[in-house]
Amino acid sequence: MNPVTNPYAPGAGSPPPELAGRDAVREKMSICIQRVRLGKADKSIMLVGLRGVGKTVLLDQMMRDAEAQGVVAIRIEAPEGRSLPAALLPQLRLGLLRLSRLEKSKDYAVRGLRALAGFVGKLKVTFNDIEVGLDYEAEPGLADNGDLEGDLTALLEQVGKAAQSAETVVVIYIDELQYVPEPQMAALISALHRCAQQKLPLIVAGAGLPQLRGRMGEAKSYAERLFAFPPIGPLGEEDATDAIVKPAASENVAVDEDAVKLIVQYTQGYPYFLQEWGKHAWDVAEKSPITKADVEKASTEAIAALDESFFRVRFDRLTPTEKRYLRAMAELGQGPHRSGDIASELGRESSSLGPVRSSLIAKGMIWSPTHGDTAFTVPLFDDFMKRIMPGRDWLNAEV
Repeated sequence: MNPVTNPYAPGAGSPPPELAGRDAVREKMSICIQRVRLGKADKSIMLVGLRGVGKTVLLDQMMRDAEAQGVVAIRIEAPEGRSLPAALLPQLRLGLLRLSRLEKSKDYAVRGLRALAGFVGKLKVTFNDIEVGLDYEAEPGLADNGDLEGDLTALLEQVGKAAQSAETVVVIYIDELQYVPEPQMAALISALHRCAQQKLPLIVAGAGLPQLRGRMGEAKSYAERLFAFPPIGPLGEEDATDAIVKPAASENVAVDEDAVKLIVQYTQGYPYFLQEWGKHAWDVAEKSPITKADVEKASTEAIAALDESFFRVRFDRLTPTEKRYLRAMAELGQGPHRSGDIASELGRESSSLGPVRSSLIAKGMIWSPTHGDTAFTVPLFDDFMKRIMPGRDWLNAEV
């Protein structure tokens, strides 16, 4: 069939044609915004889940939903190796400038911009990656103590007061939140806690890997009372079916029931993989309907595409020792696995593998569902590891 009209959209953060199975979370966020706008307490939302479940797509859709409600939306990503202030301050500035154009919130917004100037003046030495324009002189004593937690709290308070005077809500959307270092995470949580105590309309919607919940709890013990952590997982059979059938139907193409079932089986309902299989099944099929035979033929190409992009880009960041650790996990199956079992597979003592395990957690490749357990953060990565490191030579080989 015509590849130009192929409706499926595999890609990092690419919105799918049918965002199936996420209505409840979107509604939860909408209610949160409406409550906070009215001065009522509610929890900020943190989306947690494995790679490929569509957290980024959902976060962006929630942002579009919020903008339709008239809120001031700020969107950042927290990549590895960059500080939270460096990512956050330029976007906070844009939000404050927007609020400063409204007569009823101008004074608070300008004071927020002065707080931002004070923050930068004191903390730019600590966070030397901060690059942000300053529109006003700093106000002495406002967000300029040189203490991240206190200054970020003072800054977000001013943002919240500006939003309150404008009768709106500021929502900060943060993707890949698990990469924020613990002291910076603690400062953010503390600042949000203070805003919640003052009933200021400023909340955060974040997204991260499953370890995010534990990391936030370690940063501040009250985090679990301040945030809701809806798990974002693979789609159930009905929603996965919709994700395949509805986009095709929009192009007047049918998908046989057996073909859909096979796609769901191959992908285990993970949204990214559903898009990949849908795309290749469409390209392979000569006409409507897309059949089971088409899906079987397309699967080879779908797996090859995943190996070269989704999986390979993560594999190439690993050291030889880290690759062997993950290969040992794959040998044991999908997981989760006990650290001792992984060590036994490698012929090593568990204690000697602690630094490797910690490095893989920091890189977002694995996480610990419970103490002593280890699981992949990337679905189907165990199968990929077996394909790229077959046999048993990997135990001693340089990769």
